[in-house]
Order: sequence, then structure tokens, then C-alpha cells
Amino acid sequence: MKVDKLKIARQFMEAIPHVRALGIEVVELAEARAVLALPYDLRFVGDPQTGVLHGGVVFTLMDSAAGTAVILHPAGPGGTATMDLRVDYMRAATPGQRIVADAVCYHVTRSVAFIRVTACDDDTARPVAVATGAFTVEPGMEGRS
Repeated sequence: MKVDKLKIARQFMEAIPHVRALGIEVVELAEARAVLALPYDLRFVGDPQTGVLHGGVVFTLMDSAAGTAVILHPAGPGGTATMDLRVDYMRAATPGQRIVADAVCYHVTRSVAFIRVTACDDDTARPVAVATGAFTVEPGMEGRS
């Protein structure tokens, strides 16, 4: 029986209340890859003087994209949870612009999935943040990449 990974990934995103509250949107889903967007919203500004979004919402966007990419890896569907996510903030996001996170799950073992994420505003040549991390893998996902 073939499992619809895109359906599972969308259900994963919809099941997280924090993701819904932030208005995070699915831009693209592909094998081992998820592209999600966070629209600019004044409620999530971290510095009222500059209008720059809070780093926590950028982290949530990147974490959500990474978990979704893990679910979309060909090693199999299943749940996942963040074990470790290292985010390097490169610069402040431009106020008024949405942020897009592009996550790739590049390797899966029996128990751990490894990801890379890049988050950009309209200036895609200069990332807002980059991340690497490790996620748990539900039993049943076979270790292959």
C-alpha cells in the first residue's frame, strides 16, 4: 500500500497549533524537501522601533520546515520530533517582507534524520538564517539515504 506522504506532511503542519497561529503556509513539498513561508505580521515583531520580526518566529518556521522535510524523506513516513536544531542568524529580516524557509532532509538512519534549512526574505542572495539539525525518526522508517 502506497502512503501519501504529501497528505501526511500537510496533516503534520495542520496539527501544530503554533504553526497555525503564526500563519505559516506551505509553498512547496517534494521528496525530502519542504518550503514554508511566514507572512510578515506586526503581532510578531520583536523590535517595535525597527519592525524586525522576533527570532523565535523565524526559529519556529525553520523547525517546522525541517520536520516536514523529514516526513517527506523516502525512507518512509512517520512522526518526528526535534532533537537538536542549531540556527545561525545571519542578519535581521527586512520589515514588511515574508520569510521563506527551504528545508532538506539529506540523511536518515534508523533513529535520526539530519536536515539543513535556509531562511530568506526577498533578498535570496543573503539568508536571514541557516540551520542544521537532527530529528527523531519514528520506528518503521528504514535507514537509507
